[in-house]
Amino acid sequence: MADPGTAPSPPTPPARDSPLARAERFVWLTARVLEQRLFAHHFRGGAADPVETALDAYRNEDGGYGHGLEPDLRGPVSQPLHTARALDVLDAVGRCDGRRAEQVCRYLTSVSTADGALPAIRPSQRGYPTAPFVPVVDDPTGQLSATGPVVGLLHRNEVWHAWLFRATDFCWQAAESLERSHPYEVQAAVAFLDRVPDRPRAEAAAERLGRVVRGQRLAVLDPDDLDAYPVASGYAPGEHHFPHDYARTPQSLARAWFTDEEMARSLDFLAAEQQEDGGWPVRWRRWAPAPVLEARPVVTIEALRTLGAYGRPIG
Repeated sequence: MADPGTAPSPPTPPARDSPLARAERFVWLTARVLEQRLFAHHFRGGAADPVETALDAYRNEDGGYGHGLEPDLRGPVSQPLHTARALDVLDAVGRCDGRRAEQVCRYLTSVSTADGALPAIRPSQRGYPTAPFVPVVDDPTGQLSATGPVVGLLHRNEVWHAWLFRATDFCWQAAESLERSHPYEVQAAVAFLDRVPDRPRAEAAAERLGRVVRGQRLAVLDPDDLDAYPVASGYAPGEHHFPHDYARTPQSLARAWFTDEEMARSLDFLAAEQQEDGGWPVRWRRWAPAPVLEARPVVTIEALRTLGAYGRPIG
């Protein structure tokens, strides 16, 4: 038995040429402090407190988050997309509860539309650099792509707030009525359905949504034949989505949409995407250097977590 007064030994370093070791070097070379702390938490036994401290730098007095937390939105003002990213970080380190969640919910209430949904971008973003594929309008409507992941994370963490009732109703209506869709909207629907408490209803909605995905060829099932799969309108050339983009873990409802062989090919493709510098690429439109530089560590951590969730060797 170890001496209780002795500090625990650090985790064993990954093999020098492993995907994890290469990614770790990439993160230390390029990432913001937040992603450095997240990487340490997920893969090196790092504590949650430093992650939360780094995240606080992006928090505003209104309870929302800004300051480029979502790299494609620059400037200090709070936006729903920034706040969704903050909730994802808090969930990842087990801190999506208590007073912090209450503050976030108050912010979400103040910026939601009449039906309880969240717009992706509010007009306060005008005047700050913003990705051209995220238009700023004067009267934005609520969107499933902005609302679904937030509502799903709050349900996953058993956060209860008056705003959630209307927002959950909005997500149910939107997810159950999708006919023509696009990958990011489907991913948002999955983020909601994977975590909402009514499991039988979620399973039925997910089964129907899977037929939409396959019918509209929204997932690349053969990475060797990318040209056979259309890229959604407004997306960058080559901005394809794959089974692993929908089913981030084997427990996701979206996993049932794909055969074992299709998922294996998807994960093979994901593993092979690691670049020479150790990081994974962004597939969406590159509009300025800094957003790409800041987004790649986020994408890299997500890729490693997905591969690890499926038991693929990373270390």
